Amino acid sequence: MNSINNDSNEKMLILHQNIANLVKQLSMPLVEVSLVIAKFINILTEKLKKIAFENNEKLPELLTTPWPLEFYSQEESDSELNLEKVIDVLDNDRIDILDTLIRTSINLEEIPLSDSLLVLRSWEKLVRTQLAKSTSPGQLFSTVELPDDF
Repeated sequence: MNSINNDSNEKMLILHQNIANLVKQLSMPLVEVSLVIAKFINILTEKLKKIAFENNEKLPELLTTPWPLEFYSQEESDSELNLEKVIDVLDNDRIDILDTLIRTSINLEEIPLSDSLLVLRSWEKLVRTQLAKSTSPGQLFSTVELPDDF
């Protein structure tokens, strides 16, 4: 049983490191990483919910809901966010590369859906925290900051 857990943890770490390395290498903006992470979280959550339903089981909240942020911002932003401008500035090639990396990492390493989702939930929390701290539209395009302990 221990070797299964170690194998699973190792696969999760590989997925996490692959994402971190690519995000650093491409200096990916917060908004682009957020979009890809959100897409995969939705896909994996729906697949797991379907499996749970078919087996008359319930998924733990750890998998089904975003993890709480550890700070509360009182700052109000006066900036108006123009979504069309944001979408026009996105680098679809970078988004596709991250998308492909996540998909192929999960498939090649045969990472269980729930483990993949846990890795992506940690990324979701990171990018949501940075998005919540953004006070201007330009900050959406700042590079994702990866803490030393992440």
